[in-house]
Amino acid sequence: MSVLSRINFRIIFHLMGLLFMVNGGFMLLSALVSLLYEDGVFTEMIYAALVAIFAGGIIMLATRNHRKEIQKKEGYIVVTFGWIFMALVGTLPYVFTGAIPSFTNAFFETMSGYTTTGASILNDIEIIPKGVLFWRSITHWIGGMGIIVLAIAILPLLGIGGMQLFAAEAPGPGGDKLHPRITDTAKRLWLIYVGYTLAETLLLWIAGMSFFDAINHSLSTLSTGGFSTKNASVAYWNSQPIIQYIIIVFMFLAGTNFVLSYFAFKTKFQKILKDEEFKLYVSFIVGLTLVAALFIYIYANHEMAAIQDPMVLGPLEYAFRHGLFQVLAIVTTTGFVSADFTTWTPFLTIFFFGLMFLGGSAGSTAGGIKVVRHLIMIKNGILEFKRTLHPNAILPVRYNNKAVQQPIVFNVLAFFILYMLSFIVGVLVFSLLGLNFETSLGGAASTLGNVGPALGDLGPVQNYSGLPPAAKWWSSFLMLIGRLELFTVLILFTPFFWRNR
Repeated sequence: MSVLSRINFRIIFHLMGLLFMVNGGFMLLSALVSLLYEDGVFTEMIYAALVAIFAGGIIMLATRNHRKEIQKKEGYIVVTFGWIFMALVGTLPYVFTGAIPSFTNAFFETMSGYTTTGASILNDIEIIPKGVLFWRSITHWIGGMGIIVLAIAILPLLGIGGMQLFAAEAPGPGGDKLHPRITDTAKRLWLIYVGYTLAETLLLWIAGMSFFDAINHSLSTLSTGGFSTKNASVAYWNSQPIIQYIIIVFMFLAGTNFVLSYFAFKTKFQKILKDEEFKLYVSFIVGLTLVAALFIYIYANHEMAAIQDPMVLGPLEYAFRHGLFQVLAIVTTTGFVSADFTTWTPFLTIFFFGLMFLGGSAGSTAGGIKVVRHLIMIKNGILEFKRTLHPNAILPVRYNNKAVQQPIVFNVLAFFILYMLSFIVGVLVFSLLGLNFETSLGGAASTLGNVGPALGDLGPVQNYSGLPPAAKWWSSFLMLIGRLELFTVLILFTPFFWRNR
């Protein structure tokens, strides 16, 4: 019996059909936005929704007699192809409305949305119909919640990427459960995610954004995505610091393990304060912000002088706000832009490029390598010095006062090596496709880390529209593997995955 005959393809396709229908439901919501704002594309949005729902319904109906069990191999296939098929069907609103007529561009934009990368090919965002802009932001929001559920509930079961190391008793091997059942875990995290989104929307609206801008930026912030409704991104509100401070707070929360938010609502603050990843995450943000703010204050006062607005509180506040905003935007991989950091100093350009490899917390919507992996690598590196002096000593890596199993440490180290190899290959392919050195470096780091803004021709005030079609497809692939923790996708390319044993 071949391995293909042993894979439960019926349940895989059944789940794909369900994803199609979920997509279609959110397209209907976007069509309602089109109707409310009378943007002229209501009919096209309805058609897109009906196609997605109809296709999903047919697939689910055809596979209704499936075995209700899913093994590890099916899990890898469902996760990877789930994101791919979501991106494929997600192109329908762009293509049907003519907002992005090119399928390559539409797929890039949709994959960027679902992977919460925030890289865009749109040259003039503000002329796009509001229903389409809302759909664009919704792809972020769906992808962000999908990553939370995937990371908390599914990846630990597949043993992927050291995700068993989730802080604060995440479900999975080596940790207590947030709740005994995965579905209940997902529900609690979903409520927190929705609650944060509504709270940010309300605060941004009160602070002076239009309701449409407020809801779209909330959808992008909580998913750490970065799509904006303005060509200038959040820099559009540079003269309204309160708006940027609200986004800063929610970027920080979105980059934090969502399980910690659950404990905060349960007033279990000791669990949060004792969490090593959270403490390192906060330390990174504070230290990096001080460095960025200092250099902005010293070298970028010309930007401050160009702003004549009583709402801006002075050079020191300007430096602090933009330093904190851009550090959080890059570390959490949200990718919002309050200023072009490549114009500040060469040091800060390289500084922010380095931050693209950091990532937020495990169990958050952020991309990148993740703070917990850096923590484990740092601890293991320090222990290697001790092991050199005491070769017979048993010195386990400890995380949150618990010994980390050696296979997990190896998994983290393997992930880091694979991540850096993927980055190097990403740079080489971009250079083969005609991109210059700086753009290749920035593009590979940004797409693999799901950051958005990069360097060179893909800098914070540019976009990805000028890439050759092949480079857009390569970017989409890097976004996918970066978002799904590398192993999940790349294991499908290994011969042993498709063998019987």
